[in-house]
Amino acid sequence: MKKPSATNLPIYKNPALPAARRVKDLLSRMTLEEKAAQMMCVWQKKSETLVNGDGNFDLKKAKAAFKKGHGLGQVGRPSDAGKGKNAREMAELTNAIQKFFLQNSRLGIPVMFHEECLHGQAAIGGTSFPQPIGLGATFNPGLIESLYAMTAEEARVRGTHQALTPVVDVARDPRWGRVEETFGEDPYLVTQLGIASVRGFQGDASFRDKKRIIATLKHFAAHGQPESGINCAPTNVSMRLLRETFLYPFKEAIQKSGAISVMASYNEIDGVPAHASEWLLRDVLRKEWGFKGFVVSDYYAIWELGYRPDTHGHCVAKDKKESCALAVRAGVNIEFPEPDCYLHLVELVHKGVLKESQLDELVAPMLFWKFKMGLFDDPYVNPDEAARLVGSEKNRKLALQAARETITLLKNANNLAPLNPSKIKSIAVIGPNADRELLGGYSGRPKFYTSLLEGIRSKVGDRVQVPYCEGCKITVGGSWNQDLVTPSHPEEDRKQIQEAVKVAQQADVVVLAIGGNEQTSREAWSLKHMGDRTRLDLTGRQQELVTAMLSTGKPVIVFLFNGSPLSIQYLNENVPVIFECWYLGQECGHAVADVLFGDFNPGGKLPITIPRSAGHLPAFYNYKPSARRGYLFDDVSPLYPFGFGLSYTTFAFKNPHLAKNKIRRNESTRLLVDVKNTGKRAGAEVVQMYVRDCVSSVTRPVKELKGFQKISLRPGETQTVALDITPESLAFYDIHMKCVVEPGEFEIMVGNSSRDTDLQKVILTVE
Repeated sequence: MKKPSATNLPIYKNPALPAARRVKDLLSRMTLEEKAAQMMCVWQKKSETLVNGDGNFDLKKAKAAFKKGHGLGQVGRPSDAGKGKNAREMAELTNAIQKFFLQNSRLGIPVMFHEECLHGQAAIGGTSFPQPIGLGATFNPGLIESLYAMTAEEARVRGTHQALTPVVDVARDPRWGRVEETFGEDPYLVTQLGIASVRGFQGDASFRDKKRIIATLKHFAAHGQPESGINCAPTNVSMRLLRETFLYPFKEAIQKSGAISVMASYNEIDGVPAHASEWLLRDVLRKEWGFKGFVVSDYYAIWELGYRPDTHGHCVAKDKKESCALAVRAGVNIEFPEPDCYLHLVELVHKGVLKESQLDELVAPMLFWKFKMGLFDDPYVNPDEAARLVGSEKNRKLALQAARETITLLKNANNLAPLNPSKIKSIAVIGPNADRELLGGYSGRPKFYTSLLEGIRSKVGDRVQVPYCEGCKITVGGSWNQDLVTPSHPEEDRKQIQEAVKVAQQADVVVLAIGGNEQTSREAWSLKHMGDRTRLDLTGRQQELVTAMLSTGKPVIVFLFNGSPLSIQYLNENVPVIFECWYLGQECGHAVADVLFGDFNPGGKLPITIPRSAGHLPAFYNYKPSARRGYLFDDVSPLYPFGFGLSYTTFAFKNPHLAKNKIRRNESTRLLVDVKNTGKRAGAEVVQMYVRDCVSSVTRPVKELKGFQKISLRPGETQTVALDITPESLAFYDIHMKCVVEPGEFEIMVGNSSRDTDLQKVILTVE
């Protein structure tokens, strides 16, 4: 049979034509029902509509569910079909589903597949690296871009087109269970790593090499400072703070790295839920910023515009029809994760509540990116290539490097660390997190996982004895997904602590792995699945375990694993060595061992302040001048400040100066500083630049991060670091809500943390 020539093809099927022209032609051919179908997705309903009990494509089910031939917009997480799909199986499944929709929808419109890719694709076999809060500690945009480029390739080869990542929320309340999903508390750091993430996922957004996928910025907006620290609660912030802190990372990632998709957030701002906010999704996102991509709903969030009994609701809609209308008017292009409120689209158009042109406007950009990704022309993937690439040794090495750079040394009294294995005979490994898989939320099942215990034993081999005791539990069993969280039993814990003391007494040094786990700080998504906290203390009997280990008289080295900052004043006062690890991903044990024995010099920096207690919140470093006056009976300063992190070597900052001490408001200059490695080991340091407007028309923070650079130096080596100061570095929203640079003096501070004693100052005059 003779194939039709390009000239005989419908315009939308001609790959030689521009995507925009193909979209216009396709839309003109689509029925109202076909347009509505593009605004819907199936996720868990795959089992009813697309796959059998084993998670394999079921043609009979698919034909019954989509017999009208209207098609479908997206399929959510094909990786979790059945009991989960490995790389080859998922590639085969996505090919089969795609083939069905191309052949069984009237116009042959392909579907898009989305996946969670927070720290590697959350699927069987995907390479798992540190949680974003840990990635924030690396202060390394180049590394972050490489990690997400790796994830994009692993996901795309399995059939994925869109990642529901990166999270560019600015986390300003450690009680909030989703802190681990963010890059931290600082808008500038979050922005730089967010831009790097998008570039990793999307590349140049040509998608020609089939190695990249669409990035989704989330959660838009201001999700990171919920009332009372409770997930989805209202965000009560001023317009100035909203724009400068919470909207800034989204704006920059859209305008500087071309993010294609945005996910609206569950929360409300000033009484208007994000999914119903025309101001947020139309006026700001599209009109002000020029966003041309598409907005996806958070899971079930359109339903929550009314009332969702198992969790909450905003009560701005009386039913799902009203919720549908509100979301469409606001500009939500597609409803995730199931056909629900948007099932009413066609009816609402027929009744005149909505116009078909409103659907056209929302469907067009989604079709555009289906064309740009080649889904109409080259939609299939190679299962053999998926099996070869996903979880490869090459990708494993990158995950290990990320884990190493994440580890942050908070305290090292008398230079106890690193340990020299030739000088010790026995290391007691103790603690509830010593031999537990700790990946954090939105994790898949990587091919490899090495616990702290396994990593240490692998490193020292037969040269050093490594006895182990759990010591106590944090929670009983459980996982991130399990609703019920069961606290450990006090008496059973105390029996284990006694056993741990016996083990520790026979050792030369104690390595103690404690902190939190995936249940003690996590996304709270329903009334039965909580994850936000009122306290930041160590859960259960962990502090008793620490006290017992110290009572043995043995040197104690603590490795903390947690998704959110913990109040560890007792540890700070009594334990000689403390490492903050967050969640390190699949190479956890190897990274810990490399750092513990000095094969890798830790260089992580805190991406979020560690407060003294929950009563000290908020504790973020970039506060206003009147904020941290003091407390009765307590120190107002943080336990560990933003940007802080020690090394096995030392660094000296000298001769900070400006290339130009005076500039006009539209001019730029540079801060230069000499940094010398004054110790005996090679190491990495993060040079951090903070800015303060000394006198301004509205109050400004006492300091704001506006530049950083990570450098590696050999012992005795000096490097001059130059950091740009542009009008953007100095601008803010003035008394008239205009983003301007005001004339006057600015303090430019440089050092290796946000703490005043770690900073040196120079004055910049803006004329």
